[in-house]
Amino acid sequence: MALFNLWEQTEIQKAKPENMFNTETMLPISEIRSDTIILKDGWFRSILKVEWINLDLKNSDEIQIVLEQYKRFLNWLGFPIQIIIRNNYLDLSKYLNYVEKNIAKITNPILKESGNSYFSFLQNIDSKQWLIYEKAFYIVVPFYEWEADESNIKKSWISKILETLWAKDDVEKIVARYRSFQKNKNMLDTRCNLVMDGLFSIWINCEKLSTSDIISLLFNYYNPLLHNAQASM
Repeated sequence: MALFNLWEQTEIQKAKPENMFNTETMLPISEIRSDTIILKDGWFRSILKVEWINLDLKNSDEIQIVLEQYKRFLNWLGFPIQIIIRNNYLDLSKYLNYVEKNIAKITNPILKESGNSYFSFLQNIDSKQWLIYEKAFYIVVPFYEWEADESNIKKSWISKILETLWAKDDVEKIVARYRSFQKNKNMLDTRCNLVMDGLFSIWINCEKLSTSDIISLLFNYYNPLLHNAQASM
């Protein structure tokens, strides 16, 4: 009996690390709601998708103006931002289906032959998977829920994480946390609007990612093969 209990304890101890160190627990994200990422340490994040500017289509004076205004924009910000550039595989599957359906409707033999040549050209490009990419630009805007409270700012990061993970919930704390979330989200939205207005002044358009867009982006980042397989279904 003693040997069985010892073996059972050993099995239980071995099983703990497997349950503890999975993808969900290793990510610093607590939840995603209302177009906002809430991290486990109390930080809030919003993600803006930014359109790019082709400077090759501008003359030297226009390029200089854009660069100067971009430097002014960065110096004008009173909070940090994170700029992310991603190389995404160029997926032409949906466009290929669209072209193929429209070619089938063509009755003119010359136009149909031209359409088939164009379709073959696209197929050749699409067959070179993981070789053709397009760049996507994102800006991560942060806000800390204790940022306005100096007493909490002075706390160590370990104590802040412990307070977040081991908080005891009652009705008052749940209501207070909801109100705090709305207040902090409004502050974060204000920062996002400032960034969007600043970029718009230099002819750069951007939009804030929704909750579903954020989930899709993170899922694609950590599991791109499965994400592409599900997207094509």
